[in-house]
Amino acid sequence: MSRGGEAAMTGGIHVTRHGWMAYAIAAAVLVLDQLSKFWVLDVLRLEEGRPIEVLPFFRLSMVWNKGVSFGLFRADTDSMRWVLVGFAVVVVLALLWWAGRQTRRLPALALGLIIGGALGNNLIDRVRFGSVADFLDFSGLYFPWVFNVADSGITVGVVLLLLDSFLHKEPEPET
Repeated sequence: MSRGGEAAMTGGIHVTRHGWMAYAIAAAVLVLDQLSKFWVLDVLRLEEGRPIEVLPFFRLSMVWNKGVSFGLFRADTDSMRWVLVGFAVVVVLALLWWAGRQTRRLPALALGLIIGGALGNNLIDRVRFGSVADFLDFSGLYFPWVFNVADSGITVGVVLLLLDSFLHKEPEPET
């Protein structure tokens, strides 16, 4: 394999060096996300409807999001909550498989960000709370959503995957 593509054998599963990097990034995003939520929920005890102004354009505002993205596909019932958790498990497993085979840095970075965010929001928060804890509020910049560290990881990861799809061209096979 090419540089960066060397794989380690783990229980019959091959993981590249960049795959391990993706897993480490996912773990870091997950830890940062959960630590920030612990701080907001248990240390600050931020309550819905009682924002804390940090800067003229940034507040900490507690919002419980029962939806998937931007409040879409709301999980108002317990059964729908578990459907979303199950779907998230399938998606995360597929992303872990994809990340483990990466031979290039940018898509590995992107997948690590997405995996960490998905684990933080769509698994841990939904299992623990039944919804996602959002609190980063930049509405002073006319950005109408309240989000969290995991959302940021997912968003930046998707943007990086799109960027990579435009920048990276697979070599044409020789005939």
